[in-house]
Amino acid sequence: MEKVLVFGHKNPDTDTICSAIAYAHLKNKLGIDAEPVRLGDVNGETKYALDYFKMEAPRFVEKVANETKEVILVDHNERQQSAEDIDQVKVLEVIDHHRIANFETSDPLYYRAEPVGCTATILNKMYKENGVEISKEVAGLMLSAIISDSLLFKSPTCTEQDIAAAKELASIAEVDVDSYGLAMLKAGADLSDKTIDQLVSLDAKEFQMGNYKVEIAQVNAVDINDVLNRKEELEMKLATVVAEKNLDLFLFVVTDILNSDSTAVAIGQATDAVEKAFNVKLENNRALLNGVVSRKKQIVPQLTDALK
Repeated sequence: MEKVLVFGHKNPDTDTICSAIAYAHLKNKLGIDAEPVRLGDVNGETKYALDYFKMEAPRFVEKVANETKEVILVDHNERQQSAEDIDQVKVLEVIDHHRIANFETSDPLYYRAEPVGCTATILNKMYKENGVEISKEVAGLMLSAIISDSLLFKSPTCTEQDIAAAKELASIAEVDVDSYGLAMLKAGADLSDKTIDQLVSLDAKEFQMGNYKVEIAQVNAVDINDVLNRKEELEMKLATVVAEKNLDLFLFVVTDILNSDSTAVAIGQATDAVEKAFNVKLENNRALLNGVVSRKKQIVPQLTDALK
């Protein structure tokens, strides 16, 4: 059987990288030749997890059709977030926890989407269902994914299933959830050495919302002023991306991981949708979003409704 590539979305986060590794590992245990790959750079948070558990990052690819005919998607389903030539390969499976949009296939497939906080939580179930033991290293990466996506269980996307899975995986990985989790999040929140280009693309996703083309980028910070003090340079970059990609809106969100709030910077012709979605007034293209930490649950649905 030809090798199957397993990957998550562009501008990968910790769940994308770690779930690709974990699911490829499971498929290999079940006799499927699967390889995890990535569609972008590894961020600081993910690097911390990989280094801690002494695991290699998946290799980088931009296109997949030149290597395989079959792929598995984790942590995403929307085509604009996937490999550039995703339409040229057969999608065998999708394991995801996001909304389903802009996705169709010509053949039946295994599709598993659950309303939990992290893809790794679903994979934890799948290991059990298949009777496959999770190694210490893979358990550590899966735990890292849950901590990342749930902001150490503070995100509204976090469920009891995520917490239970994290406890199980922490036991296998032999780490303390709180101390390890805080150290990992802080590693990802160190933005001092990041260029504006890196900040804007670090964790950016493109969405089709009705007739509007929207990009939402999110970065976590301990001190949000590390980013906001560069507001002029940031806005110039956002305006450039809006023009280059013909976006209606670019929403850049800086999340304070200590206070569980976010500050949004909005650029584009549809910025009024931000005011409508969050009941705020943009001042100099900027607004505080009290209690907002989750793009998936607290930003994308609200903006989608506002742009209908």
